[in-house]
Amino acid sequence: MISDKTENIIVKFLTNQATASELEALESWVEDAKNKELFKEYIKINYAVEYNMKEFDSQKLRMMLLDAFAGEKKEKKRNKVRKIISYSAAAAVVLGMLTTTYLYTTDFFDKPVEVPVVVNNTISVGTNKAVLTLEDGSDVTLEKNKIYKKNNVVSNGEELVYNNDGKTKSGLVYNYLTIPRGGQFQIKLADGTEVWLNSETKLKFPVAFAEGTPREVELIYGEAFFDVSPSTEHKGAKFKVLNKNQEVEVLGTEFNIKAYKDEDKIYTTLVEGKVSISNLTSKKYLSPNQQAIINHTNTDIMINTIDAYNEVLWTKGIFSFKGKTLKEIMTVMSRWYDVDVVFKNVKLEKEKFNGVLSKNDEIREILSIIKKTNFINDYEIKDRKITIK
Repeated sequence: MISDKTENIIVKFLTNQATASELEALESWVEDAKNKELFKEYIKINYAVEYNMKEFDSQKLRMMLLDAFAGEKKEKKRNKVRKIISYSAAAAVVLGMLTTTYLYTTDFFDKPVEVPVVVNNTISVGTNKAVLTLEDGSDVTLEKNKIYKKNNVVSNGEELVYNNDGKTKSGLVYNYLTIPRGGQFQIKLADGTEVWLNSETKLKFPVAFAEGTPREVELIYGEAFFDVSPSTEHKGAKFKVLNKNQEVEVLGTEFNIKAYKDEDKIYTTLVEGKVSISNLTSKKYLSPNQQAIINHTNTDIMINTIDAYNEVLWTKGIFSFKGKTLKEIMTVMSRWYDVDVVFKNVKLEKEKFNGVLSKNDEIREILSIIKKTNFINDYEIKDRKITIK
């Protein structure tokens, strides 16, 4: 029998609320063969019934759980907040697997399965790729499994690293990193700051930072997650991220900015530390799990309390859609899979969907999942255009 304490941890794990210490306790508990069976039965009774699942791969679930924990143990350098975010991501993947298993093994209301129309389907899953623009204006294509090295810059095809002491006395020299649709990339700046760049994103940054001045980069457009090197390691130099309607100033922290060209709002989410958000008329401060929203049409800065991990799961290879409309979801899909999406029935754009999916899934798999939830009637893929019906 599962104790009340363990049951509470399991529930918190499945709802992304468990702390790092609680998850470590759960890991140890699940390693016992008897407890593994109790864990399996608990999920079947409390979640499989809810989803009306016909199949349950307990071994796969256990391996996913243990693999997630093992992976976290290897990354000792990350702080407690980052661990909790990653554990939550692991929980989200498990729940996503449960839901996906249900969707693929159950036919809602015994309806006959209709095969969507797919013509010339050559849509690939997004991958690591970027274009580096050097100070002389020349472009370098960075791709997975492709090595690039020049002077103090090196790339393994997944990350771009600037290796130097992070200081310059001869004036700032800027490079640009552009991530196309269907791409993602990471960069380690000269000061040690790490940045994860999402699809359709462009970052301007100095090759080396000047002593005695704030460290500044510009997110020209797109989405980026910053793990900033502390100011204590740079003689107190603050770190600033500039973009069209705001300036974010930090001392050393983790935060996410989403500022796409085709969206009328800028979202800044704080994971750890403290940042200030300012524009032409006001300045506000964020605490962890707060999000600032600035609308291009006015100067107000609105602050909301949210689950920060949900906003940064994309850096872990996960799509997390919580209360998102189908239009918002399809916008994310179009960037990652480099496709155009249109709605034949515009009313469907406002339908809201909750789901946790892998960024490694084929686009057809994701569309099939959404279809089987009865949110959409059907879809059609023709060349690089998806029509939602």
